[in-house]
Amino acid sequence: MKRIALFVLACTVLLASCNQKTTQSAPIEKAYKVLEVSASDRVLKTGYSATINGCQTVEIRPQVSGMITDILINEGDIVSKGQVLFVIDQTAYKAAYEIAVANVKSAEAGLSTAQLILDSNKALFEEGVVSEFDLMTSRNDLAEAEASLALAKANETNAANNLSYTEVRSPVNGVASMIPYRVGALVSSNIATPLVTVSDDSEVYAYFSMAENTMLDLIQQYGTLREAIREMPEVELIMSNGQTYNKKGRIDAISGTISASTGAVSLRASFPNRGRLLRDGGSGQVVIPSVVKNAIVIPQAATYELQEKVFVYKVVDGKAVSTQVNVLSQNNGVEYIVLDGLRVGDVIVAEGAGLVREGATIKTAEQIAAEAEEAARKAAEEAAALAKDGQTFEEN
Repeated sequence: MKRIALFVLACTVLLASCNQKTTQSAPIEKAYKVLEVSASDRVLKTGYSATINGCQTVEIRPQVSGMITDILINEGDIVSKGQVLFVIDQTAYKAAYEIAVANVKSAEAGLSTAQLILDSNKALFEEGVVSEFDLMTSRNDLAEAEASLALAKANETNAANNLSYTEVRSPVNGVASMIPYRVGALVSSNIATPLVTVSDDSEVYAYFSMAENTMLDLIQQYGTLREAIREMPEVELIMSNGQTYNKKGRIDAISGTISASTGAVSLRASFPNRGRLLRDGGSGQVVIPSVVKNAIVIPQAATYELQEKVFVYKVVDGKAVSTQVNVLSQNNGVEYIVLDGLRVGDVIVAEGAGLVREGATIKTAEQIAAEAEEAARKAAEEAAALAKDGQTFEEN
């Protein structure tokens, strides 16, 4: 009887061992990460490369010719409107002005003399002392003297202007650029390189381009181009060092034409720059936020593209089913806004969609772990039942 009991016990252990080996040798199932589709609000941020310019940049050139005798600013100085920046040799222009002043005085004296002669001839003509010819001649002399005075005054104004132009002033407030000239350099109004460039960068403009289809989406969203400019949210600026500028700006101008070469539309965003952190000629990235409410949002890792179409794998009865989705062209580089193809409550493969095959069995790591735990529990129960049966048989 004991031999029979031992035989049954050995069979029980062998069966349990076989069950354990079968469990261990079963193929390892691949676990997938899935996502249940839901609706939520998103703020999408899209960046556009931009060039930065001061709100007013002026190239300053001399209006008269001459040698630079003095440079009154340093490169990079902050200058004010009307401030003298350069002085050009004034000697010849002062002399020309003094000559013009003397000519005005001479013309005034000539006019006064002509007036006296005319008055005298009028009295003599009435007494019959001079002829009408003499009277008309004196009147013409007066007219000529008046014209000479007008000409002399015009020359005086021109000489005064030329003299004032020897002091080259800044027409705007701003920051001076590098200065390519030094004292003693001969300059004129037709020089190719300006004396200096002054940029008013208390406010800066960031110029960037946007694809035509994106611009059309914005216009359709807001109704008109004017409404789009007025209603578009504030934008951010990512500086060339990767940091976000601490002031927000607004888009205040959109080109009315589309570039034939690029198919893009030019836009301008303005940013306050009181601290003069941003400089004329710099670069950056304008970031435009867009609020999408109650939208179906999925990660881009859950999609794959085929012939310029976007697909996801829906999980239907535990199987992967390829489904085309229509997504918003604007995105944040991480997620897509789904316009069509998915509904709230659908379950999709959340990662590695490009590696999934149609009809593949989709199980999550939790499901696989639960099934393994259930299988282990059943095996343990079977082993316990067999052990109990063997003990009962031995007792009998």
